[in-house]
Amino acid sequence: MGGVSKSCCQVGFVVVGYMELPQPVSSQETGESASVLEEGGEDKFKTSEDIAFYRRQVQQVSDSSPYQVLTKTLKLSETCANVHLHHSTMKEDLLLELHCLKNGIVRVKINELQPIKPRYEATDALIGAQHPQRWTSQSNKEAITLSSEDGHVQLQMMTSPFHMELSSGDESIVSVNAKGRLHFETLQAKLSPRTIDASSGQKEDPLGLWKEEFKTFTDIKANGPSSVGLDFTLHHFEHVYGIPEHADALKLQNTRDGDPYRLYNLDVFAYKIGSKMGLYGSVPLLIAHKPEQTIGIFWLNASETLVDINIANASQSSDTGPPEKRRKVVANTDVVWMSESGVIDAFILLGPSPFDVFRQYAELTGFQALPPLFALGYHQCRWNYENQEDVLSVDQGFDKHGIPYDVIWLDIEHTQGKRYFTWDEKQFPNPQGMQLHLQDKKRKLVVISDPHIKIDPDYFVYSEAKKAGYFVKDNEGNDFVGSCWPGPCSYLDFCNSEVRKWYSDKFSLSSYKGSTDSLFIWNDMNEPSVFDGPEQTMSKNAVHFGGWEHRDLHNLYGFYQHWASADGLIQRSKGSERPFVLSRSFFAGSQRFGAVWTGDNVASWEYLQISIPMLLALSITGISFCGADIGGFVQDPEPELLIRWYQAGALQPFFRGHSSIQTKRREPWLFGEKTTQIIKKAIQERYCLLPYWYTLFCRAHTKAEPVIRPVWVEFPKELNTFDLDSEYMIGNALLAHPVTEAGAKTVNILLPGSKERWYDVRTYQRFEGDQNICVSVNLESVPVFQRGGTVIPRKTEAGMTTASQTQTAFSLSIALDSKGFAEGELYIDDGYSFSYKTEKQYCHWKFVFLNNVLKARPVDEMGKMISCLTVERVWIMGLMDKPVSVTVQCPGKKEEKLDFSFKDETMTIGNLHIQVLQGWLLKLK
Repeated sequence: MGGVSKSCCQVGFVVVGYMELPQPVSSQETGESASVLEEGGEDKFKTSEDIAFYRRQVQQVSDSSPYQVLTKTLKLSETCANVHLHHSTMKEDLLLELHCLKNGIVRVKINELQPIKPRYEATDALIGAQHPQRWTSQSNKEAITLSSEDGHVQLQMMTSPFHMELSSGDESIVSVNAKGRLHFETLQAKLSPRTIDASSGQKEDPLGLWKEEFKTFTDIKANGPSSVGLDFTLHHFEHVYGIPEHADALKLQNTRDGDPYRLYNLDVFAYKIGSKMGLYGSVPLLIAHKPEQTIGIFWLNASETLVDINIANASQSSDTGPPEKRRKVVANTDVVWMSESGVIDAFILLGPSPFDVFRQYAELTGFQALPPLFALGYHQCRWNYENQEDVLSVDQGFDKHGIPYDVIWLDIEHTQGKRYFTWDEKQFPNPQGMQLHLQDKKRKLVVISDPHIKIDPDYFVYSEAKKAGYFVKDNEGNDFVGSCWPGPCSYLDFCNSEVRKWYSDKFSLSSYKGSTDSLFIWNDMNEPSVFDGPEQTMSKNAVHFGGWEHRDLHNLYGFYQHWASADGLIQRSKGSERPFVLSRSFFAGSQRFGAVWTGDNVASWEYLQISIPMLLALSITGISFCGADIGGFVQDPEPELLIRWYQAGALQPFFRGHSSIQTKRREPWLFGEKTTQIIKKAIQERYCLLPYWYTLFCRAHTKAEPVIRPVWVEFPKELNTFDLDSEYMIGNALLAHPVTEAGAKTVNILLPGSKERWYDVRTYQRFEGDQNICVSVNLESVPVFQRGGTVIPRKTEAGMTTASQTQTAFSLSIALDSKGFAEGELYIDDGYSFSYKTEKQYCHWKFVFLNNVLKARPVDEMGKMISCLTVERVWIMGLMDKPVSVTVQCPGKKEEKLDFSFKDETMTIGNLHIQVLQGWLLKLK
């Protein structure tokens, strides 16, 4: 592994000697080969045929539902409607709860009427109180009809067999249980593992009711089978998206001839592209879209979940014979959700627009946290930087080559024997001094903190947790033990709020020796990863606080660690500063705590390509702060691939280069001068665009608008955008199409919108919308277009860090639509604290160009921040005629005439020096 020469010395942590980092030996010499990728092979993971509850639910499909509604049990309250469901052959009844919320959401909840013990509900994913409306009802023998208080929602419940039709206005939107797939296995009296083993020895259990085996692992189910399932028919929808995380296309595919989509958080090294298997995180939100409407289904269940999708395309025909006699089938999509345990708790988000669905989901699970500004800069990471000298040499390398960056990261090797919250005293003898050196340059350090704790009585984290009983237990009541990086480990039970508080306290400066307030956190391996466990994760019959089995809440485990880590950093600053925590595992609501990434990808063009739909799926399901490891975590990218990945990463929310210990060193200056300069340019352009990125994160934080979004979100009626996942929108103003093919000389791009105008951000050339164009590219260029009708704020030049450019002047890029109109926003705060919320220390301004006048005015009057920042330069694209003169009018000053240049419909005005936060006017005559 490459490193820094011993001749690189320090005095007071000022680097006085510097050497270029040497290239390490080749991957062949280190033993890395294609066989490494086999570690992530799917043979260690289940297919649907290996999953007992899926086999049971599929095998029990019938022509109609065995459930009927007991109409006499209907009860209406201020908050919901309750009714009992009776199974034709089972004695246990179910309780159906129906809630109509005032923000356009219908909640369908089904539980046992009288369970022998409570069933798990993933309520921590939700925020705040919901706002229900009253139902009114009408009923007869065949149906019960419920109408919402505001009259916008009608729900017709057929009594026998039970199914429901949900309508808005005169249109039926969703059918529930129309296919009869309601499945609810009631809990049985608890048996001991020995009893289950003894009974299994006497008779086979092919359906895995009490005991399930996979390879060498046995899963004992103390209360028997407990799976749940329900189907939804989405009327006239044939495009569905969401339910990350999968390395697959953005548009979800039919599963009727293959495996269902799986939501089960797993550590999958070098995951297979095109697979529906579960990866590191799960968001059980499915979004359906058609030109007139967008809806969502949020399935709130944290156990292993499978989703079957059957799309009946409108082009399919129901009859044979001559084409003129064939009957066209209306497009519908059937979605079946199946979970191993818990309750049925489904939220139907009625939209009707994409942004309505995003807002409805955020009002349930939380809005994207507003990140500190430094987190939107470039992050440099590797497993592992070897020592302080290595860290400081890499830091100086960025300065020497003039490449901006904000954060350097340390992986597991920085600790004392992989004991988190410690430092290797030989390699990092003065970690505080190292951090202070970075602080002097306005840079940060991120270190890793995983959930597994090395079993060592002399390790303070282990001994404290052991004494307090803070570890997950096995099914016999002992601390669960599994293997991970340190060897034998126990796993913190983050599902216990007391454990989360204790863990959060570990980030205090007094507890975390060697840390400073410029240190931030990376949660890895938190699916959780257990090297010697079934599917390399925790046994499902492990037991958490409250007696819950791990099977009940598996997909929430990483969510809880992410939460505790973010709280720890907030507490460290006494509640004044925003945290930054990156987590590999996630669930619905993880957006409240920070960022996620797509895990252990591979240095290949295919993984660069698939990163785009993977990030778009995360973005539309609430997690805007997401990214992929630039260059691929494993294997070594050739320079062209590395360049293209940096260019793509600079156009995505979380921007981090990361690589495995088995790869060659990958700092940006190690691939020759030309490559260095191209990468430098991509990073600098990212830094110049940060005012726009930060404004977009403000909108995600307050309005739930995805920072990056599929093109169809902005153009919901344009069918040719519905399958598109090679290009995307950054906010509403930029269309990006990263180059993802080797040796590309041209890129085919769809410019949507029959009434739209688009402008190449490099050449300012104007294009009309609603066309496909072929754009020439070279190694330095990436197709990015600004949409007509928008204004984008930028910094006039890139600093070496985000903090170093806060006082740099702004430029405004104005792209006119066909009516000569444009508007955009700029959000500014201090970039690190919560004062924007607690003291209204922010400013949020809007720029509007209309009738040849550019106006600046506040979006709201609540912002109290005072700033002397200026606008120095303005570009206006799409002017049909050259102005005769340009003037600026600032408050309290005389109108001033300005110099400008004009060429090919674009006007440039420089040397403005007008304060952003003034109600100024720029006039073209």
